[in-house]
Amino acid sequence: MTSFRPTALAVVLTLLSTLCATAQEEGGSDNFVRRYLNNILGEGQDPAAPKFIHYPVVAYAPETSWEIGVSSLLVYSANRDLNNRLSELKAFTFYTLENQYGLWLDHTVYTDRNEWFIYGRARYQSFPLYYYGIGRDAPEEVQSVIDGEYILLRERLLRQTWPSLYVGLELDYQALNRIDYVDSAPGFNRPAIGGDGSRNLGIGLGVLYDDIHNAMNPREGLYSEWAFLRYGAGSDFDFTSYIVDNRIYRPLRENTVFAAQLYGQFTAGDAPFNMLSLMGGESLMRGYYLGRYRDRNILAGQIEYRILPFSFSKRIGASAFLAAGQVYGDDNPFSWQEFLPTGGAGLRFLLFPEKDIYTRLDVAYTREGSGIYFFIGEAF
Repeated sequence: MTSFRPTALAVVLTLLSTLCATAQEEGGSDNFVRRYLNNILGEGQDPAAPKFIHYPVVAYAPETSWEIGVSSLLVYSANRDLNNRLSELKAFTFYTLENQYGLWLDHTVYTDRNEWFIYGRARYQSFPLYYYGIGRDAPEEVQSVIDGEYILLRERLLRQTWPSLYVGLELDYQALNRIDYVDSAPGFNRPAIGGDGSRNLGIGLGVLYDDIHNAMNPREGLYSEWAFLRYGAGSDFDFTSYIVDNRIYRPLRENTVFAAQLYGQFTAGDAPFNMLSLMGGESLMRGYYLGRYRDRNILAGQIEYRILPFSFSKRIGASAFLAAGQVYGDDNPFSWQEFLPTGGAGLRFLLFPEKDIYTRLDVAYTREGSGIYFFIGEAF
């Protein structure tokens, strides 16, 4: 979607950045487009002012054909106080030539004095899912393309109980309806749990230590989340999910950052196939299609070296990253020899100088191929 899936092509902010640079070089202009781009990408007078941007998205992927959409991003500090952490609101809507559509809403909100942390996402979409099977022995060939209506509501409402320590409730609702299996491989059997669709509601507890000022471009600090969600009443299946997400950021020089992440998700009970732990995506284990591997549990880690920006440039930077992870479960127990590697590099462009927010274009390589990702904000 807003990321480039493997084999997808897109042209978005690179064009905007080039146009903005041209407009700045030519000075004042009555051209509406240039004034608009200068207003968004140029350096403003008030660093505490909110920044708001709309931009088009055009992409191509085999499962969707051509896709067009619009993304919006709002970043701000509560009460325009730069001592408050940076909040962000994101929206993305898309339509494909295969009559698929969706709406994504994401938010990371800190209230005044960072007393409350409200973090969540919502998804409504009719969009194909590539299903390879369950377990790390899943074949490289897609076993079936699953069409369906997908709804997700994930919310965390956390209260600061000690400086940078947050405790609160977590809620997760996911529904997969109107399933249709298309282009299935010979001998394919639909998933045993959740293969006809399901609706599941999880309620749990979250504990988070977070002393990072800018979550879209962390330069120093620690993020440590521990959560569990219990799916029972109001769910078609009975299971529990445990999540551990630890990240650390250390500046090495004025413009360089070392970042590391260790992530685990562990499932007990009868979870439907679409709510198992998934490997891949635009954040962790880049280069793998999200869901290329799925099982009860996942353990993965990554490191990244970021130059933000280069010493010879005000806006252009780069990064290099390495990651390793594995899914495992009852039929495939954990093994130190079964970690899958991935790695790559990317370019960065300083989109909002006052907010220290970059766009990223990452290329990741795996044993099975590569992936390209284009996002606003760092991967983690």
